[in-house]
Amino acid sequence: MKEKITVAEYAEKIIESLPKGILLNSKYTKFNSMVIGWGGLGTVWGKSTFTVYVREHRYTKVQLDATGEFTISIPVDGIIPSIAKICGTQSGRDVDKETAAHLTLEPPEVVHVPGIKEYPLTLECRILYSQKQELERIPKDIREQMYPQDVDGTYYMANRDAHTAYIGEIVAAYMIR
Repeated sequence: MKEKITVAEYAEKIIESLPKGILLNSKYTKFNSMVIGWGGLGTVWGKSTFTVYVREHRYTKVQLDATGEFTISIPVDGIIPSIAKICGTQSGRDVDKETAAHLTLEPPEVVHVPGIKEYPLTLECRILYSQKQELERIPKDIREQMYPQDVDGTYYMANRDAHTAYIGEIVAAYMIR
């Protein structure tokens, strides 16, 4: 069962949860979920939006580019360590995260990407715009810390790959009960 919500009502919870790790879900040939700690809730072109940042070599990027949609799943009672570990360190290219992390997928309302019952606060998004970062425009101290050029792009933490920013219009918002 889903209970529709207004994003503004939950904005503080979303922003508070983000740096602790929420889930960015995608689905093209198969479902995938990855932990994100960066993002932005906002308004662009008069639309409620959520912006996500995905590195160049991530499996999620392939899926977002192919489908143009995603869901965001936010925990209500804190992160679940087993989910965070699998979805934060394993690649969906190699692992069936739904099975490995024991995720319960909830059918979506508008897009084609499910939400996750264990992280019940759900935002369904359609991509309005995407832009690859230009590393040379990022302040040097951040660039050196977050984009070390001697770390392979497949490493799950800071590595040499730039991110692509995806601005997603929030087309549905609800709590999975």
